[in-house]
Amino acid sequence: MKLKIILEPNEEGGYSATVPFLPGCICEGDTREELLKNIREAIELYLEPIYMLKS
Repeated sequence: MKLKIILEPNEEGGYSATVPFLPGCICEGDTREELLKNIREAIELYLEPIYMLKS
């Protein structure tokens, strides 16, 4: 599954990410690499209940 992720620099440093297709799926990171790791984890946690229902 491919999802659009919006990355934005924060004024106070670091980055924020949102996933428009998943309301409320938002995270932050000090570096771009950390942010991408965090948003992947946030997406997995967001979708976990949906996948559990299919099992």
